[in-house]
Amino acid sequence: MTFLLSIDVGTSGVRVALFDERGASVPGAQTRNRRAFTTVSDFAELDADQIVAEVIETIDELLANSARQIDLIAISAFWHSLIGIDANGLPTTPLLTWADTRAARFATALRENFDEREIHARTGCRFHPSYWPAKLHWLKHEHREKFLKTRHWLGFAEYLCLRLFGERATSISMASATGLFNQRECDWDWNLVRDLDISEEALPAISPQINAPLSDSFASRWPTLAEARLVTIVGDGAANNIGAGCSTKDRIALMIGTSGAMRVVFAGDPPAELAPALWSYRVNQQRVVVGGALSDGGGLVQWMADSLKFDQTELAALEPDAHGLTVLPFWSGERSPGWSSDARGGIFGLRQKTTPGEIVRATLEAIAYRFALIARALDEVAPNATIFASGNALRSSPVWLQIIADVLGRPLLFGGTAEASIRGAALLALEAVGKIGTIEEDSIAIEQVFEPDLSRHACYQQGLARQEELYRRL
Repeated sequence: MTFLLSIDVGTSGVRVALFDERGASVPGAQTRNRRAFTTVSDFAELDADQIVAEVIETIDELLANSARQIDLIAISAFWHSLIGIDANGLPTTPLLTWADTRAARFATALRENFDEREIHARTGCRFHPSYWPAKLHWLKHEHREKFLKTRHWLGFAEYLCLRLFGERATSISMASATGLFNQRECDWDWNLVRDLDISEEALPAISPQINAPLSDSFASRWPTLAEARLVTIVGDGAANNIGAGCSTKDRIALMIGTSGAMRVVFAGDPPAELAPALWSYRVNQQRVVVGGALSDGGGLVQWMADSLKFDQTELAALEPDAHGLTVLPFWSGERSPGWSSDARGGIFGLRQKTTPGEIVRATLEAIAYRFALIARALDEVAPNATIFASGNALRSSPVWLQIIADVLGRPLLFGGTAEASIRGAALLALEAVGKIGTIEEDSIAIEQVFEPDLSRHACYQQGLARQEELYRRL
């Protein structure tokens, strides 16, 4: 029997788990190291060595209770992060994540100096502070000493692999979400790299296939992993779709955790034309992931729950868009669909009689409106697709699930595992070595279907139009 160790590094912490060669999780062989963030902004700048230590500690804990020989390793990690290292492999910068918006004015400058539509078509990414081009320009101009000390630019996944495996190469999946990757050629967009005056030698080599053993020190530390090979490194969004059973064009995954996203994964090439609201990355050389992301999701709702004393029962009792409020849910800035680097959150229409419950309900609806705009754009890529919802933020809120179904005017199927990303990475690795069939054959049990109320849908269209008008004015 072949066993696989899957590692998932996400915004909320590190998870590790064992899977058998059929892709089933091994009972009792899962461990999690939670990382507490009060707000998304707490996630903007991180200590990469601290997260590496969390990964090591979590693997230590898992393997302390397992004597199974492990053959394969898979990694899922958050996309878009950036860290510089010097010639000795030591960090020259903190780990900057998608939540760091300090490069906003440099993203605006890039839009003024380049044809963003053409760059978007090639790289799948808009000019935005969440991606590498703006961050690198910000570092070059605002932190020049750190920039000049940097020999290599990496994401966290590459930094983790450097520490555990002694490898500095990156996967197609991780490189594809940097904003410097040509989605059709599956290589760095060298023309853009040169135009941005980025050293070509500073970028990691892209490996279509990974086959790396642990470094000697970690092979000694973990004897059961001594013969294991790393075979997959995948972005957490792509892994989440796959682990949620959404790997074909007829299935869209809607996920809300700290942030939120809607994505479709399919085999083949990126769309010939990509809507401005969407991004396009790679799962691997054979598959594409297209979608939109919200910086504010469950994290914003949790912030409100911590800040406001509201009656949970009031949320369900309130009628759709009956609070007189319009919310722009950009506490952490905006990504899809407008990609405004300067967007800020706002609650408009407050009165003395406005209740905390009405503010929270209006925020749930406002986030659903942003998903509706992404869904419209995705209809061009995946028409008539079924929407599958997942995420811990939704699992605890059937009211929000119903709101989203009503806003979209489409059935919303909820279910799957709460640990979809770690499962998705495992399935990709097992497919790569021929242990399972294609990931497209995988499916997830549905727990509940939320049917839309079309009269509420009509009401929500007015709220969505009002939000869009306010967005345009601001």
